[in-house]
Amino acid sequence: MPHLLVIGGPSIDKLHCNHQTAISAGGAGLYTALAAARSGCQVSMFSPKPRQIPDLFEPLERRLEAWLGPRVALEDMPHFEIAHDGDQANYLEFFVGEEARLDPAGLPQDLSIYNGVHITAIGDVQLQLEFANACRARNAPMISVGSFLALIEEKPELIRLLLERSDVVFLNEAEAVRVYGGLDRVITEAGKQMFITRGRAGALVVQGDFQTALPAVPAKVLDPTGAGDTFCGAALSHLLQGVHPIMAARKAMALASAEIEHVGPTALLFDHAAPDIPLDGRVRIDESQVERIAQVIQRIPEAEPFNFVSDYYPPVGHPAALDFFFVQTLQQFSFWEVQSGRYGYPLVATIDGHACKGSTYLSYAYMRMLDKDPAFFTPERQARTTTAEMLALFQADDGSDPMPAFALHLEKAQAYGRDLISMGLTSQSIIDQAKQSTKPLMTFLSILDHIGGYKEDPFRKKTNLLAMILKERPERFLSLSDDEAIQPVIDYHVMRFCLRTGLVEILDFDLRQKIGDRRHVSVDDEWIIRYACYMAIQRLIQVSGLSMGAVDHVAFNYNRVHCPEMTEPICERCALDPACAHRKDLFQPVIRTTFY
Repeated sequence: MPHLLVIGGPSIDKLHCNHQTAISAGGAGLYTALAAARSGCQVSMFSPKPRQIPDLFEPLERRLEAWLGPRVALEDMPHFEIAHDGDQANYLEFFVGEEARLDPAGLPQDLSIYNGVHITAIGDVQLQLEFANACRARNAPMISVGSFLALIEEKPELIRLLLERSDVVFLNEAEAVRVYGGLDRVITEAGKQMFITRGRAGALVVQGDFQTALPAVPAKVLDPTGAGDTFCGAALSHLLQGVHPIMAARKAMALASAEIEHVGPTALLFDHAAPDIPLDGRVRIDESQVERIAQVIQRIPEAEPFNFVSDYYPPVGHPAALDFFFVQTLQQFSFWEVQSGRYGYPLVATIDGHACKGSTYLSYAYMRMLDKDPAFFTPERQARTTTAEMLALFQADDGSDPMPAFALHLEKAQAYGRDLISMGLTSQSIIDQAKQSTKPLMTFLSILDHIGGYKEDPFRKKTNLLAMILKERPERFLSLSDDEAIQPVIDYHVMRFCLRTGLVEILDFDLRQKIGDRRHVSVDDEWIIRYACYMAIQRLIQVSGLSMGAVDHVAFNYNRVHCPEMTEPICERCALDPACAHRKDLFQPVIRTTFY
């Protein structure tokens, strides 16, 4: 279990909300710590600590691994009086107390014992900056910060410096607009992340130059105090557990939504599991069908991981094989054409005499380049890739460019190279870092969450596929610890597999019609189905006892061979036929994406 140190502590709050007045424990440090703990993290706190712990703070103290910091009188602890007008908090009394006089010298000398340190808005940006500098000097592996609009307006010249010296930043929309001038202007350095909460509008996740807007989780708001800090603590907890930033934000919004339906931090003190990302009511996972399909695939001889050795992959031991797989896998997306707002037809073309479809065509194209110019696969060359080079790379035997989303392939190649260069990384150095970690897979995935071409997908389809390739190749580039497993690789073949076999059922008539008609869908519709398929494949792995590699080999190949896009399924040749729901009219969500 990862360990988070929170700098900043609790307060005693007088809350006025929904025509009620209540005395409650509060404070950014308290909400952040309790949310992180409820989300699966060990938490310690550095803040003023009352000489005698009042009843309000006892639940916090019980959940902390340690409460570090100076002992003070209770009256010197922060206390606030807050009146809520809808989502707007008006501070009627604002007393920071001894928290504003915290001294970084009191921190532990070696902060590498923690997985991360979060610095709350402890009354002054200058003090936050001093803590950030001290944390960096004392080897904190990750530093995150929050802020407060009044602090930003007091010292705008310091806030950017603070953000630059942090790895992860949490702001609300008003704060972000004040710092950057607009949400569309918010970017981070490569390797850093920012989370911007937007109230009823949801949240924005920023990974370098890539932004993802997420919808809010509906809630019946009783007390919005601490919503942002709850989001912060939960998101940090999931990040430290190796969750993708976008998924960490979605999980954090689920907890923050539950928290604001109670007064104070009540929802953060429940002993049962924290709420997870909800499954949309328009779809459901058929557990009985999961059982039936699991029983069948357990008996299929092909239910074994593929070793990714073929004539369209580098020979075993090739010196550039690692670079090849990093570059080729990030391009595994969008092998189909759109016609009049519907799925038209898949990529099928001939290259060097081989008539190929989709990803196989891609592999032959990159193998041809590997033979001609192995240096093409380095970060420097990828960052400088030109249109002419990509056209030559993908050129078919008839001289055409068959790639349906050519511009996106060029864009992702360049983004991949730029991010690796900015972070001083190569494919080999990423593998080296993974090997040195006690959690090789988590380290590998978390690094790629910062790299263009991989970082954008919350389900990590290409990242998990790359991990699978590197694990199963005879060179064994990547080894996993005993408690690690590759997560579902959800591409459109696997989604079609889930829908046609009945693992996932679409309950909404309009959505089912749209999928059956192969019409273009919205981002939200795609998320609904893909998330359900992700969860269904996770259940299939659990029930069958097979690895993701084995399940993926069956789902991808049986679907591609016996249940293809453009022709009638050949059910009588399919080993899954006895358990299949035979929903032959269903298709994968049709949407242009670089995720798969």
